[in-house]
Amino acid sequence: MNLYRRLDNYLAAHADNAGPVRGTASAPRLGMIWLAANLVVTTLLTGTLFIPGVSMGTAFAMIVLGTLLGAVVLTLVGNIGTRTGLPTMALTRASFGTRGSYVPVAANVVVLMGWSWVQAMLAGITVDALIAQTTGFSNPVLFSVLCQLIVVLLAIFGHEGIAKVEPWLAVAMLIVIATIFYTAFTAFAPADYAAIAPEPELGLTGSVVLDIVVATAISWTVLSADINRMGRSSRANFLGAGLGYSASTIIAMSLGAVALAYVVLGGGDARVFDPTLLVEHFGAPIAIVVFLSVMATNTMVVYGMVTTTVNTVPGSRLKFLPTALVLGAISIVGATWMALLDQFTDFLIMIGSLFVPVFAVMVVDYYLLKRRSYSADILSSRGGRYWYTGGFNPIALGVWALGAAASLVLTYVYPLPIGATLPTFALTFALYLALSWRERGRHDGGGQRHLADAAEEGSTTAEPA
Repeated sequence: MNLYRRLDNYLAAHADNAGPVRGTASAPRLGMIWLAANLVVTTLLTGTLFIPGVSMGTAFAMIVLGTLLGAVVLTLVGNIGTRTGLPTMALTRASFGTRGSYVPVAANVVVLMGWSWVQAMLAGITVDALIAQTTGFSNPVLFSVLCQLIVVLLAIFGHEGIAKVEPWLAVAMLIVIATIFYTAFTAFAPADYAAIAPEPELGLTGSVVLDIVVATAISWTVLSADINRMGRSSRANFLGAGLGYSASTIIAMSLGAVALAYVVLGGGDARVFDPTLLVEHFGAPIAIVVFLSVMATNTMVVYGMVTTTVNTVPGSRLKFLPTALVLGAISIVGATWMALLDQFTDFLIMIGSLFVPVFAVMVVDYYLLKRRSYSADILSSRGGRYWYTGGFNPIALGVWALGAAASLVLTYVYPLPIGATLPTFALTFALYLALSWRERGRHDGGGQRHLADAAEEGSTTAEPA
């Protein structure tokens, strides 16, 4: 057997699968996982988008409100993973149909690919800034490609080690964050930050900030059940994931807003969503931490993208290694598209338009229609309760399409004072509930039996006597 086949077999045996797993993580452990996952430079830099478009008080208020609202959706979806043992995209089979789930799965791969590009660019720009300071050589596109090449190799060979190291990187980020806060508030008083006049011509309002913050939570919700299925109880899910995600988001985004305000007060060039700004004003240590945190998080993003793809069809997995090589190559080429950083807000809006309706459908389906109980049919590749019409649930797919269209219309054509995210969620929630209400009568709501037990029994039954 040649080296390629041995590597392919090894990766297939050790790759995460879409089958149910029984979690053991406590609330504090889940909290630390979410703290480590979301305490990254992308969340921090998102906070730099808000100043001076809105006042510091408005930015803080919307960061807190948007984070808490987003955490509600994140933990509701995550709790389905805790109770069933299934990851997020596998759970979409129950509401969208066994084959209909391919739609959100495809959207998820697109979103994760976009995140991998964004993070590769941020890592490349950071490395470029450090090297340019010492040598004068500058080529951010080259360094972005090299960083993403390293990420792809780590995703194939070293994802397990990265998962163990990431919490320590979160600790390093917390130390750096504390240093930046100290520097910022010793240089200028809190009243100075509050006195920065908003600039409406930048096109930001409180509702836009709220939409961006909630969209950040939605972007993480695609992985919420993947992570929270490792929790041992619903209490661990709601307390651990809710507090861990909320704390890391509020801290990181607030820091981004404060860091940019610090630059504004000092008369500097306030460049939003630019890690070199932090390097210029807070030194090389933050550049190193930014680079390491981006590399760690992006490795898990690329790995998650590959495992999502290979587990799309129950019982019929694609090969891990060739899938990783193809998706990895696309991610490396995409890392050259530096203009994406200038469209980051539009990227977040796209995520919201694609996934806010998905999660509204999932919440209605599990908690109200199926009465908090999914059967083992969700593990089947064909037939059963979730086959609907030829494997598709036309109501869920139609409502999703209407919700996505409504999100875009309410963002770009008829913007509302409260933004598009919450109205889109409410519209999709109400439509799917109304159109599918009779489905509720077909389920007795006998309580969720953990699907790991059903999978084990099915395996035992299949064995020859």
